[in-house]
Amino acid sequence: MIAAGVSQDGTQTRQVEPAPRVSLQAFCESPDIAALLAHAIADRRMAKVHAKQNMGGVVAAVEAYRSAPTPNVIVLEAPDNRESLLAGLEELSNFCDAGTKVIVIGRMNDIVLYRQLIANGVSEYLVTPFDVVDFIHVVSSLFRTPGARPLGRIVAVVGAKGGVGASTVAHNLAWRLSTTTEMATIVADFDLAFGTAGLDFNQDPPQGVAEAVFAPERVDAVFLDRLLSKCGDSLNLLAAPATLDRVLDFAENAFDPLIDAMRASTPWTVLDIPHVWSAWARRSLVGADDVAVVAQPDLANLRNAKNILDNLRAARQHDHPPKLVLNGVGMPRRPEIQPAEFARTVELEPIAIIPFDAKLFGAATNNGQMIAEIEPKGKTNEIFSGLAAAIAGRTDRKAKRGFLNPLIGAFARSRH
Repeated sequence: MIAAGVSQDGTQTRQVEPAPRVSLQAFCESPDIAALLAHAIADRRMAKVHAKQNMGGVVAAVEAYRSAPTPNVIVLEAPDNRESLLAGLEELSNFCDAGTKVIVIGRMNDIVLYRQLIANGVSEYLVTPFDVVDFIHVVSSLFRTPGARPLGRIVAVVGAKGGVGASTVAHNLAWRLSTTTEMATIVADFDLAFGTAGLDFNQDPPQGVAEAVFAPERVDAVFLDRLLSKCGDSLNLLAAPATLDRVLDFAENAFDPLIDAMRASTPWTVLDIPHVWSAWARRSLVGADDVAVVAQPDLANLRNAKNILDNLRAARQHDHPPKLVLNGVGMPRRPEIQPAEFARTVELEPIAIIPFDAKLFGAATNNGQMIAEIEPKGKTNEIFSGLAAAIAGRTDRKAKRGFLNPLIGAFARSRH
């Protein structure tokens, strides 16, 4: 840790770990700080960081996040006035998601202010002058300090029955999460024998999930990076081999090292879980931060969905309840259970109801594209966008209090 962000002699020769794959947005007030941060963002150790730089300081940040998701890290150059800084941070906290880390850059070398900011949730206060390496060290250390929360969230998607489109939902959800949150996202295909993620994204990578599962001792951030295939600005694919050259029986904890590596290095990971009920599949579902069960509106899906949901509720009593997605609703000439009746039986309202559209989904599959690419302004894309927003917690932003303890508001008001 660099105390108060003050540069030390010989900092350019220090060994500083590269920053992890996070999203970062900076709001500067002065050209000199803006220039320094631009150099830091261009440094090789920030290569994984999805960074944006803006002017306007805390005022601009408040306006930006009134209607937009907050990144993993917000960097704010503080105004010279202490009261303006604290008031701006208090207002920003109304729009900031829990887990967002905030670095404040200031010129006031005031230990009282420093302690107050740290005590109330600001991750670091950097006092000028500091250099590029100091800044990179702070960003990197935010996610590597002992006891720090895991960086990423795991979303597991599973079908209530084979062939219900769970993989399609998982792949489109991952695409929309990466664009909605503007954060790095991995979609991992855990159906090693018959996975379709490579086809859906028009990718044929030589390596993927199998290399990690069959060599767990090798799995780390560097090894994981080599296995990923780029599918978008912030979306990466961990594909399944989709071959039958070996029997695929796994131990219960076989996927743990891979999931841990993805959670530690990437903000969002979507697991495409095949329709099996093995020890490893159940462990992956129970251990995820969010679970989505995809079903079609018929009797077999109703029975299976209820069994899966009941099992997950019992195993995850202190977690978010699982989510239900009804897919392929409204297929012509097929007798269907109405969504309201389905929801009443499984005791869970669907988070999304996706209409049957063979032409749209067929075109997307044949072209190796997502729904957002085929029909960006269509209703189905809006449904996937809403699903991603709900998973990411974007539906009621003003109800949240993010990085700051409410006490900072009282402190700011006491200074007036």
